[in-house]
Amino acid sequence: MLAIGAAVVFGIYLLLDLLDIKTTDLVNFPTFASLGLLLLSLYLAGVGSGPATGSGSGRRFYGRRPGRG
Repeated sequence: MLAIGAAVVFGIYLLLDLLDIKTTDLVNFPTFASLGLLLLSLYLAGVGSGPATGSGSGRRFYGRRPGRG
């Protein structure tokens, strides 16, 4: 989910750049770049990746999974 957020941030900045829309000093390239890179680094660090395996959710299959030829 964080990677999707980073893609959205970079996409918004790309559209603003392509349409040549002037932004304020608060919303500029370093702001978008640092926000997008922060989201990407959190994604790569495993933050927000969902429940860890073995937390009791879902079914467990030991050995061969049923229904697989």
